[in-house]
Amino acid sequence: MTVIDLESYEDALATYDPVMGLEVHVELGTKTKMFCGCSTELKQDANSQTCPVCLGLPGALPVVNEIGVESAIKIGLALNCEIAEWCRFARKNYFYPDMPKNFQTSQYDEPIAYNGYLDVQLEDGEIFRVQIERAHMEEDTGKSTHVGGATGRIHGASHSLLDYNRAGIPLIEIVTKPIEGAGARAPEVAKAYVAELRELIKALGVSEARMEMGQMRCDVNLSLRPNGTETFGTRSETKNVNSLRSVERAARFEIQRHAAVLNSGGTIVQETRHFHEEDGSTTAGRIKDNAEDYRYFPEPDLVPVAPSRDWVEELRKGLPELPRLRRKRLKEEWGVSEHDMQSILNAGAVDLIVATTDAGAPSDQARKWWMGELARNANETGRSLDELPVTPAQVARVAELVAAGDLNDKLARQVLEGVLAGEGDPDAVVEKRGLKVVSDEGALGTAVDEAIAANAAIADKIRGGKVAAAGALVGAVMKATRGQADAARVRELILEKLGVEG
Repeated sequence: MTVIDLESYEDALATYDPVMGLEVHVELGTKTKMFCGCSTELKQDANSQTCPVCLGLPGALPVVNEIGVESAIKIGLALNCEIAEWCRFARKNYFYPDMPKNFQTSQYDEPIAYNGYLDVQLEDGEIFRVQIERAHMEEDTGKSTHVGGATGRIHGASHSLLDYNRAGIPLIEIVTKPIEGAGARAPEVAKAYVAELRELIKALGVSEARMEMGQMRCDVNLSLRPNGTETFGTRSETKNVNSLRSVERAARFEIQRHAAVLNSGGTIVQETRHFHEEDGSTTAGRIKDNAEDYRYFPEPDLVPVAPSRDWVEELRKGLPELPRLRRKRLKEEWGVSEHDMQSILNAGAVDLIVATTDAGAPSDQARKWWMGELARNANETGRSLDELPVTPAQVARVAELVAAGDLNDKLARQVLEGVLAGEGDPDAVVEKRGLKVVSDEGALGTAVDEAIAANAAIADKIRGGKVAAAGALVGAVMKATRGQADAARVRELILEKLGVEG
């Protein structure tokens, strides 16, 4: 990888104004492909989910997936777009081995949805409006696996393997208008926009939008112009960025790289770029074609799409509560600060907490366990919260056992540890590990008597009025019972036996 001398971020922004354009591809969760009946199920044998249509064989005719169109309309409505009364597909022509037809069926000048916006909230609470140019339907390409090289990319590979199972899977591409005015916060805006869009897509139920699985990926277009000027600079396009953090890092790196090139008297090349997760850098891909180079023309084998206004309005009425409004409602219901709500959102815990409260846990307890013990485990193991092998119902059961006095917090953490280790549901872990709180008065009384006898000096201090010293005896009892005693009841017993009022 070529080492690039970057301009400092502060110096870059002192001279230049960044302009961004974000193109997000969302893989729809339909059961079949966009133009044929082949399954979209993942992880099947290579080329086992193909047919003459998605392989582009002569004489095969495509048919539009109705659920794909419906999903596109829902996305457009949620993005405050206008929905076309009439639109059609086009052929986007270019040769690449993962395109079995040598063209991609997409939409060009007549998208299904256009002229919308999405309001996103930044970490300090500021609302930034991102204007949406269009959301259009298209199909995914096949998958190339490059073999024999050191990087897994085509350069240096000895040969490539092609799997067309993914070819034809429905995609929605959402394209912003140029994002201006963000200044130094441009990378943060990019991250916040993709995060909000992901939550929106998930709320609509049209895709799981898992970026790490390629179900949602972002192309980051960026250019710089001298401060105070209006003309856009030459842009680069960092392709297929697949995490929120990486979107932010890609935008930041490109700002610094563009500034360094311009300040040294160089010229920005309009090209695609590859993002490198390990260090946050980008490297050159290929010279970027202009739209006219794709030789778009109307797809002759597909009839135009003309969604009735009644259907559009029916879909509008069926839209779920949008994520930003839902978060505002939950923030008020939970009684948390803006900062705490942002932390919950950043951790990806909103839906998990809601599901845990739906399973019977108080909201404060649901937040406590997901944002505490479980978040710690996720950080230590490098997983997201929703990847942990524990369900909201299991977390709710742990909270229930604590509320009933069967567990204290220390024991509850051990129960969650057992669940995460695959030892079964919370009740099974309690039984297997013998973790239930010791509540038998006789057993507790015996443990208290032994602690008093073993710590006579401390007992005398308590009798003399130093009630705070009872904490040492409580600790001794908790140690003797392996943390399984009810600490509050232990303290009461200690004071009773020593004849001291609490």
